[in-house]
Amino acid sequence: MITVKEILKDKTGGILTISPQDTVYRALEIMAEKDLGALVVIEGEKVVGLFSERDYARNIVLLGKSSRDTLVKDLMNPKPCCVRLDHTLNDCMALITEKRTRHLPVLDGEKLIGIVSIGDVVKQYIVDKEFTIKQLENYIAGGL
Repeated sequence: MITVKEILKDKTGGILTISPQDTVYRALEIMAEKDLGALVVIEGEKVVGLFSERDYARNIVLLGKSSRDTLVKDLMNPKPCCVRLDHTLNDCMALITEKRTRHLPVLDGEKLIGIVSIGDVVKQYIVDKEFTIKQLENYIAGGL
């Protein structure tokens, strides 16, 4: 089974993070500039939360708050679901489904080494299924 380690191999670019003391506006600027749906919130080198577009939409826009005056720490999910390199694709899909999240920070011990999104997981599922279909087609064609 495919692991998080293999999923991360195909990803390019660095890991973008934000401080809990930054404003929500700054987080949105970074997310818009880099076309991201979430940022991992770190303090020092420790993951302390996850801030997503969903957090913004539900807790700023709908409540009439200002993104320039609100800190990331006030809106972030303080207990994001995290995975490790040996977690499987199925493990990730189960967490995404069960916890209703779209982003999984990847840790090696306590150190952040990547992030896996629902898009990464679905993409890998498609690649995996296409490979299986191709193998079955070759098996059937060879058996005739």
